[in-house]
Amino acid sequence: MADIHLYTAATMNGYKPVIFLEEAGVPYDLTFVDFANQEQKAPDYLKLNPNGKIPTIVDRFEGRPIFESGAILWHLAEKYGQFLPSDPVGRSEVMQWLFFQVGHIGPMMGQAMYFQHIAAPNGHEEPFSIKRYVDESRRLLEVLDTHLEGREWIAAGQYTIADMMIYPWARAYVWARVSVEGLDNLKGWFDRIDARPAVQKALTIPKANPHFWDEKADASAFAKENAARFASDVKSDR
Repeated sequence: MADIHLYTAATMNGYKPVIFLEEAGVPYDLTFVDFANQEQKAPDYLKLNPNGKIPTIVDRFEGRPIFESGAILWHLAEKYGQFLPSDPVGRSEVMQWLFFQVGHIGPMMGQAMYFQHIAAPNGHEEPFSIKRYVDESRRLLEVLDTHLEGREWIAAGQYTIADMMIYPWARAYVWARVSVEGLDNLKGWFDRIDARPAVQKALTIPKANPHFWDEKADASAFAKENAARFASDVKSDR
């Protein structure tokens, strides 16, 4: 039995711990959390993650669950001694960019996706909200592009959990409908991570969603399914 039991789904947050585990070569057990059946809200799952979201891990060796993707990657990096510098300055730099993703890129791009792919097809077209979140997402990608000038990786001069945290969200600019035109440093960083076999494998676990990343993918069927799955999340005052 593996030390790590991962509960996840095929979302930007859900792919993050899979990327770490595949990159680190750590064995793990996986449970797919089915949003269509509201498994993330089931009583047994809420005992592991009181927020009813994914991902969650159970560290069987320590006998405890850990939720929130940033906390999970931090825990795994500490546990396995990989993808996190040992020096205080390097560790601090990694954590700053980890929190940059948690506090900015994830929420802003997530809202851009929500208003375009869930609210709008369920009868709540909000042009102001869409523009607000798409514009802010673009600004954040510009921050990354500027930071990556002359750098191969996000922090500490090496590939770390900061890259793993930011990549699934920033790379999903396609699904968020955010332009990356002119952001050549960012595109180069995408290319470097795209070329990592462990990352490409991780993006198929628990299943692949090419609609998030590939501009040429036919997203029509997936978009309808996705909008229907989360229709109950759209509040109506009618």
